[in-house]
Amino acid sequence: MSQKWRVAKRAAQGVAVGAGLLATAAGVIVAQAKQARRIIPQADSPPPRGDGVYGARLPGKPITMVVLGDSSAAGYGTFRPRETPGALLANGVSRRLRRPVRLHRFAVVGAESSGLVPQVEAALEVKPDIAVILVGGNDVTHRTSTSTAVRHLVNAVRDLRAAGAEVVVGTCPDLGTIRPIKPPLRWLTRYWSRQLAAAQTVAVVEARGWTVSLGDLLGPRFTAEPTRMFSWDRFHPSAEGYAVAAAALLPTVLAALGSVDERREVLAVGEGVRSLPHAAHEAARRAGTEVSGAEVAGRERGPAGRWAQLRRRTAWFGHPHPDEAEQVVDAAVPLEETASRTEG
Repeated sequence: MSQKWRVAKRAAQGVAVGAGLLATAAGVIVAQAKQARRIIPQADSPPPRGDGVYGARLPGKPITMVVLGDSSAAGYGTFRPRETPGALLANGVSRRLRRPVRLHRFAVVGAESSGLVPQVEAALEVKPDIAVILVGGNDVTHRTSTSTAVRHLVNAVRDLRAAGAEVVVGTCPDLGTIRPIKPPLRWLTRYWSRQLAAAQTVAVVEARGWTVSLGDLLGPRFTAEPTRMFSWDRFHPSAEGYAVAAAALLPTVLAALGSVDERREVLAVGEGVRSLPHAAHEAARRAGTEVSGAEVAGRERGPAGRWAQLRRRTAWFGHPHPDEAEQVVDAAVPLEETASRTEG
């Protein structure tokens, strides 16, 4: 047997072994994906609704807030209306700005980004001042292409912005933190989640929205206290888990609404202006990072595309600002009751 033949034979054997390993790995991943779909429970009942007016006794015109997206926006896994993300954010905005906040939740459990279309149509009917969107997890689990998911999201942001609403998007969370999903599928879902989150950031900021990376925000806490941070299904957050996410979103919601305190000029270490792709990549890898549009020397774009402002927001939630007097805020007043008061 010639030397060339022996080399070719060994190469062929190596290719065959590699192909076999790839096929085995693919088989494992497919099997894990099927198992994960069985593990992740279907919603047996809708989450509680937190719709209503928060801080109804406070002066001023109510700020209208809408919450769109999937189960993470709806608050699946909570048991009380006040525990849902929308209620937490509405209450936080009301306390901080000392204004009443009228909350409407249009998020639907199980929704993918394509499901934002009817949600936006319903939201526009109430003329929102601020829209909060949490979506992307179901796109990852259903393997919707990133381009398709992002296209639906950016269309939603553009429609809301065209109607005069500010838009804050909590980007796709890191599904690699979900304990029932085992390696190697866990590693893939982490990669897919970050890929989608980065793409969402670029598209949303281009459409003049704001983003906050949720990433593995809850990962360390889930690992340390899984029974406390997970809900009963071990997939969705518990009430405390949602409170952590809402605390990360609240400063950006306040900034989008024009809060002077949140639009600070002094930047901390690691913050600053980047090209949008660079900022999106950083944000996807570090949870709790806000990305918004920026200008450099009066220009929105540079050699690498649109400029973006990257900030590491300090979570604030549930307590009056240190510089403000104690302010008692009532629980939400049902929308029907506020409507009857107006008519009367």
